[in-house]
Amino acid sequence: MGISTSVVRVKAALLMFSIMTLASCGVIDKHVEWETVEPASYPVLTAIGYAPIESQQGSNANVKLLMAMKASKLEAYRELAEQVYGQRIEGSQSLSSLVVDSESLRASVDGVIRGAKIVKTYPVGEDTYVTELSLDMKRVHDIYLTTAKPRRVKDVKYY
Repeated sequence: MGISTSVVRVKAALLMFSIMTLASCGVIDKHVEWETVEPASYPVLTAIGYAPIESQQGSNANVKLLMAMKASKLEAYRELAEQVYGQRIEGSQSLSSLVVDSESLRASVDGVIRGAKIVKTYPVGEDTYVTELSLDMKRVHDIYLTTAKPRRVKDVKYY
């Protein structure tokens, strides 16, 4: 038994050595040079948010007005996020005896908006507040470049 165990160990060691030798051959076989990519044009997105004043929670008219300002701003940001990231739509429908029993539809938006500017904020009539936002995608691109530069392959050299 001593001889067969040592033969198995030698074969296992040779197999491991062969695998490690072959695996190390292809690690550094090329050098890739990257360059940054810049889009040809940058659109400017706009969004408008509306909020009712009287429906807001608050103890007096001034507090309700401030809450409507915040709500209209958030609504405008939601609209910008929808333009940038799209909208998730979930729907379901159930049938009973081949007749629609219930139907539901749900929409949601998820995203981060950086670099938006408030263009204008103003009341409309007696009970609505409006906020207009703009998002210059050039500015968004510049903000993005501070965190991660988009790249493409410029040159590849194989050894």
